[in-house]
Amino acid sequence: MAHVAQIKIPATYMRGGTSKGVFFNLEDLPAVAQVPGAARDALLLRVIGSPDPYGKQTDGMGGATSSTSKTVILSKSSQTDHDVDYLFGQVSIDKPFVDWSGNCGNLSAAVGSFAISSGLVDVSRIPQNGIAVVRIWQANISKTIVAHVPITGGEVQETGDFELDGVTFPAAEVQVDFLDPADGEGAMFPTGNLVDELEVPERVVSGGLIKATMINAGIPTIFVEAESLGYTGIELQDAINGDADALALFEIIRAHCAVRMGLIKHIDEAANRQHTPKVAFVAPPKDYTTSSGKQVAAGDIDLHVRALSMGKLHHAMMGTAAVAIGTAAAIPGTLVNLAAGGEARNVVCFGHPSGTLRVGAEANQEKESWVVTKASMSRSARVLMEGWVRIPGDII
Repeated sequence: MAHVAQIKIPATYMRGGTSKGVFFNLEDLPAVAQVPGAARDALLLRVIGSPDPYGKQTDGMGGATSSTSKTVILSKSSQTDHDVDYLFGQVSIDKPFVDWSGNCGNLSAAVGSFAISSGLVDVSRIPQNGIAVVRIWQANISKTIVAHVPITGGEVQETGDFELDGVTFPAAEVQVDFLDPADGEGAMFPTGNLVDELEVPERVVSGGLIKATMINAGIPTIFVEAESLGYTGIELQDAINGDADALALFEIIRAHCAVRMGLIKHIDEAANRQHTPKVAFVAPPKDYTTSSGKQVAAGDIDLHVRALSMGKLHHAMMGTAAVAIGTAAAIPGTLVNLAAGGEARNVVCFGHPSGTLRVGAEANQEKESWVVTKASMSRSARVLMEGWVRIPGDII
């Protein structure tokens, strides 16, 4: 019996923030996968090791979590005043699809570094020592991201003493700015309200009504109050991910809100749109112990946020959801802002399962609408491995 040989494709495995993913230069992909479609999706699924009914992605590069089942494709930018086009694919672990509906904020921190090292940024824009400002076009959502990448000796500096909760070792700090992060034609609040009363089945909450802030900033995100669901807001992963009823509850809320946000037409469509929207619960600050055993005092944070990604509670915080948190916190009256004390602010520090994160946002009210011009946070990134990935040749 004849067998098709494997093919090898140049790739780089990188950590960006609290996520990991396989990075590709568009020109290095097989010609059939250089354009969107079934062949590209099949390639990325096989690279990551999906779909895997065992949920382990043993036969691929994925790490069997939403934070590690990710792919990135970069190319010279097609946009004026940008250096690189960045396309993100969230690969389902147990289903045969790649979700292209949103961005990954954590991996955004690695895009600038990869772009510089891969020759996608003009050398005239890279200092010998200092900070290279990389202008990124986020192709999934048609937004601009600016990464401030440290350079030493003409090369990307990856080591340093910047510590990021959720990442074990320190590294060089990369500031990431998300410009005009409101998603979808500036409709930051797609329902027109800062807080909505959402009708859900009574088995979800008593009375069938729950308050929610639904915002398009960074990534479409739904915020609900922890207390309304019987939570304290300081839960760690096992408290949610080990409870099948809790996961089902959050998925019901997510599906109903996705309809209200205009992202899908019927709740049944949510199963094929796992990456967006995100759903999170918020609570006022209180003392808690992180997943690593670190003690965090209530006075050191403004509020608690726990967010789910791809159907599981995230071990830290998605970068795009952090943009949504910072933006919502800056707008008086949202559930995020109220959990943080209800005061006007342009910076917020929130507690998550792995520790704390500080994010800033510039939001202004223009006539009757809110506009956010920029959200910023610091992350870190580094190359973990580079070379080639191999997949069976008959995949594409």
